[in-house]
Amino acid sequence: MSSIYTKQMVVVVLLLLLRTMDIEASRRIRNPFLQTVYEHHTNPIWDRQRLTQQFPVEKWYSCDIQQFPEHLQHLFIQCCLDNQTEVFLDKSYEKSDWFFTQMWHSLAKVFLGFVMSTTSVNGLLGRGSMFVFSTNQFRTLLGISETWKADHLLDLGAGDGAVTQQIAAHFRQITTTEMSPTMQWRLGQKGYRVVNINEWAGPTCRYDVISCLNLIDRCDQPISILHDIHRSLSPGGVAIISLVLPFKPFVESGALQNKPSEQLNIEGRSWEHQAASFINNVLLPAGFTLQSFTRLPYLCEGDMSRPFYSLDDAVFIVKADSTVL
Repeated sequence: MSSIYTKQMVVVVLLLLLRTMDIEASRRIRNPFLQTVYEHHTNPIWDRQRLTQQFPVEKWYSCDIQQFPEHLQHLFIQCCLDNQTEVFLDKSYEKSDWFFTQMWHSLAKVFLGFVMSTTSVNGLLGRGSMFVFSTNQFRTLLGISETWKADHLLDLGAGDGAVTQQIAAHFRQITTTEMSPTMQWRLGQKGYRVVNINEWAGPTCRYDVISCLNLIDRCDQPISILHDIHRSLSPGGVAIISLVLPFKPFVESGALQNKPSEQLNIEGRSWEHQAASFINNVLLPAGFTLQSFTRLPYLCEGDMSRPFYSLDDAVFIVKADSTVL
């Protein structure tokens, strides 16, 4: 009998026992594992078919466009929950039900967290993959066809490469950067070239597309990175820049979270006001011209506590203004 089959049988038996319990008795479950198993099969947030009832899916993509200046309103592209996003969520729900794997990950994270960053722990364990946009959403934002092909993609802070894979087919050459050693290892496993974070912006380095997804709010020098992106784009090239709003920047340093040395001037409280502020106070002064932008959920695989995690992302497609810098 395989170990996987044995584990499944154990869970099935536990569920049969738990389902014979009344509600009051279930509240007295003291064993954390049994409590988790019970929650997974009674709490509606774990029911994949009830996703739109348990989570604000429409809000993930909603935008009050009237809060933006008129000259920006027509650049907003409305997205929605599509097939590739659904597939990612399917896998997240499935993985969150791998009880023994999730228990091992939780235990390992506690001990490894003393000496490694959360990102590196996730890279080592092969957990916590991210999802920003689907291939079709990428094409829509850039206004390209299925057959469009460019020479060189640079993906800054590429993590485990899961997001890179969504757009990789459109490029002949892919270069990535990543601070975490374990994530560098994961990128190498996928066949992506990894360069040092100080090497991608050399005087002869040029890229057709530069992807900078959820890095600006997690790096020490975001303004310097934006200037390097501007200088590194090929003529006619575009950059894809995203960040989580509301804006709460920090820099991972081992197990610590520090403030960045360069501060971005992002004002406002709502998603719309902060997105507009980022455009006017950061992107335009850095020498970029906005091509389009949208609101998307920044999704992450779940664990024993939740089937997945979601943050509100603002995604911007920009070109370098040749008259600036």
